[in-house]
Amino acid sequence: MASPPEERRTPGRPRRPLRPRRPRRPTAAAVLALALTVAVTGATAGCDAAKETAGDLVSSATAAVASAAQRKMDAIKDGVNASGDVSAGPTSVDGDRTVATVTATNPKDETADYTVMVTFRDDGGNFLDTVVLTIDGVGAGASKSGTARSNRALGGATTAEITRALRH
Repeated sequence: MASPPEERRTPGRPRRPLRPRRPRRPTAAAVLALALTVAVTGATAGCDAAKETAGDLVSSATAAVASAAQRKMDAIKDGVNASGDVSAGPTSVDGDRTVATVTATNPKDETADYTVMVTFRDDGGNFLDTVVLTIDGVGAGASKSGTARSNRALGGATTAEITRALRH
């Protein structure tokens, strides 16, 4: 049997019962956390449906990162295609992230900034992650490097490729 609601007491006023509180609706983060927990729990138990759900969640998150990177590139106004000016070196692991050195060589007569989209792929060519890197103040006829760092831990052998580069 449920106990009666507590009473509020304000000096000089009669007691009145508290209204029962409405339960809160779960937030998107709570729902995602629950989905990931269920997916991981099911995956460790060998449930194929749970493994598929976990894979779908990772794919969805990866697609969202790629979309955000594309929006950053699209926000650059007055940029010109500079894919030929930029190169990515081999990948390595720094802590739990994959990194690659990206070098921009400015062939123009004035200093320029570069915004570069770098895509990380596994050895089968499958998309793993994408990041946007800005290399500011590359002098005329000079080169300057920056480090592209993955958004999450990537397992296995990876390569970095320049997906898009803008000079502005």
